[in-house]
Parts: sequence; structure tokens; C-alpha cells
Amino acid sequence: MKLLLVEDDPSMRAALQRSLGRRGLQVQACADGNAALGAWKDFGPDVVVLDLSLPGRDGLQVLEQARREGIATPVLLLTARGTVGDRVLGLNAGADDYLPKPFDLDELEARLRALARRRSATPAEGPGDAQVGRLRLDRADGAFYLDGAVLELSPRESALLQALFARPGHAVAKERLFELVFPGEPDVQYEAIEVVAYRLRKKLAGTGARLMTLRGLGYLVKPE
Repeated sequence: MKLLLVEDDPSMRAALQRSLGRRGLQVQACADGNAALGAWKDFGPDVVVLDLSLPGRDGLQVLEQARREGIATPVLLLTARGTVGDRVLGLNAGADDYLPKPFDLDELEARLRALARRRSATPAEGPGDAQVGRLRLDRADGAFYLDGAVLELSPRESALLQALFARPGHAVAKERLFELVFPGEPDVQYEAIEVVAYRLRKKLAGTGARLMTLRGLGYLVKPE
């Protein structure tokens, strides 16, 4: 299993790289947020361990940028910022798991292997493709194709669906979707995201892709 470890504390970074390496993981480590995304793309890890408090660019910013670019690698947040609010922020930004410091190394390894197993059970996608049901997103042109024909969507419907296609089967918070669908529009009411979702849900009928609402969590798209 290939693991990218993003941790700014040099002693913890070295200890984790050494200990996890002894347990059979191939670990690449970096120390700051500015280098994290480049290392992520170059190394192609199975799982990422990401600290929130990083120099240059914090862990949430790194994670949000990766998800915006369609990088779906499972991420475990490992941080001393262990409040409920921090956990919610991290999970809403696209994290898959969360382990506060201090932690047990056996538990960390078990969580990492569980994330890797979950990923291996999901069909791999090319860097320009994402498919749910009969609906395919071509990230090269940003269009959705249904059986080879372009599915007509408004710009806001497309923005919403692209955000959900970044991590099919995973909920994305309404707050995050609102930021992506209505960027820089402070006069728009928050409930407007529900109108876009309602219209999009009707257009997805018969595509094999289902838009679901999870109360308190947000929206997700999954195969019917």
C-alpha cells in the first residue's frame, strides 16, 4: 500500500514513516501544504494522511483543492485539532476518516488499510472520466454524456453535479455545494441550492444516476 504522509512535525513525520514502513507500507512524506498536492499527484498514493495545521497552505485547503480537481484518493486527517467543529470541517471538505492526536499506531494502521480496501473495491477511473449509471463526466470538456450524447444542463446544474461526481457515493455538504454553485453571489438565498438540486434530480431520471438528499449531511450521487 502506498501512503502519502503530510506532517510538518519532523520527529512525528520520521517516526511514522519508519514505523509504517516496517509494517509493509510504502511511505512518502512531505512537510508543508504547498508541496503536498504536487507530491500527491506525482506519487499516486492509495491513501493520504493529512495534518490540518501545515505551513504554507493548511490541510483543509490542500484537501479542498484535491477534491476540486477530481482526485478521489481516500484521506485520513491526523491532527491535534480534535474538536467536533474541526472534524465536521474536515469531513465536509472531503476527508474519509479522522484520527486525533495522540493516537495508537495499531488503530492508525487499521484505519488506513480499511480505507485502502474500500478504494480497491471501487472500479478505477481514468483521469478524465467519472461514471455513475449510464452518465459519464468527461473532465476534459466538463460535459456530461448519456449513452454518448451530451446531457443538457444549466451551468449551475452542471457545477452541482460535477461536485458530486468528484466523489460518487459520498455526501457533500450543502454549504460546500452552495459555494461552488453560487460563487461570489452574496445576495443569493441559501435555499437556492435546493432548487438547483430539485431541477437536476428531474433531469437525472432514467440515467441510472440518482441524486439523494441525506438530512444533515448534504447531497450525494450514486447508481440506481
